Amino acid sequence: MFLQQIVNGLTIGCIYALVAIGYSLVFGVLRLINFANGAVYMLGAYLMYIMMSMANVTVALALPLCLALTGLVGFLVDFIGLRPLRARNAPRMAALISTLGIGTFIENAIQIWIGTDTKAFPNFLDLGRVQIGGAVISYTQVVIFLICVVLMAVLSLVVYKTKVGKSMLAVSQNTNCAKLMGINVKGIIAGTFVVSAMLACVSGALVGSYYQNIDTTMSFTVGMKTFAAAVLGGVGSLPGAMVGGLIVGLAEAIGASYIHSGYRDAIAFGILILVLLIKPSGIFGKQNVDKM
Repeated sequence: MFLQQIVNGLTIGCIYALVAIGYSLVFGVLRLINFANGAVYMLGAYLMYIMMSMANVTVALALPLCLALTGLVGFLVDFIGLRPLRARNAPRMAALISTLGIGTFIENAIQIWIGTDTKAFPNFLDLGRVQIGGAVISYTQVVIFLICVVLMAVLSLVVYKTKVGKSMLAVSQNTNCAKLMGINVKGIIAGTFVVSAMLACVSGALVGSYYQNIDTTMSFTVGMKTFAAAVLGGVGSLPGAMVGGLIVGLAEAIGASYIHSGYRDAIAFGILILVLLIKPSGIFGKQNVDKM
């Protein structure tokens, strides 16, 4: 029983980690929490549902199309909702409210066009299952785990080992200096939003395939859990987002099994509150020091 919950927790934790990485990428560059990320996650899941269940498009074609569309949405979040604010040196709170408003717009648009009832999502990863010890592990879980690990590894290499990653670091530290160094600041910021949106899309598709259903509450629920995971690990830290997502997923699975399933959502926030009380900067985060 315990081993089964560990497997379940790692599976959903990997998905949480992908979305949390999206939060951390944007925060690392702009020092901004992108509250539209949860809505883009839901949009990715619904686009996959529309293409596969309503348009009968194969997964091999549906996934690239959904990635392209959500990537475009991520670009528009920055281009329409944030770039004009940066040009006017608007307060950071204005940008945060803008992302919140864009996320609400996306959620309401989905509810109007698709409806609020739960939709059956095709399990395009249904490849059977195997029993190891006392746990039944589906190949869906194995594929989800492998996809998430590969994506997290590739992103870590890009951010920490490439010129693009160094450019992101430069932009996060000082945009004016980054411009003087010849860095395309607008391109780096827009690219960060595109990658974050694509990660959210992949996560939404994987969650839909795993649970075999989607609904319009998934944006808020998963958005808040993954935000909690990002804060738990240290917002702006990719390793922190990964570890935070896994911790939230494991705690949710084990807590729902051994405490009560009704506390599934509360457990993530309970952990978040505990960590913030003990180490406000998160597990891997660094405490900012203001030098006078």
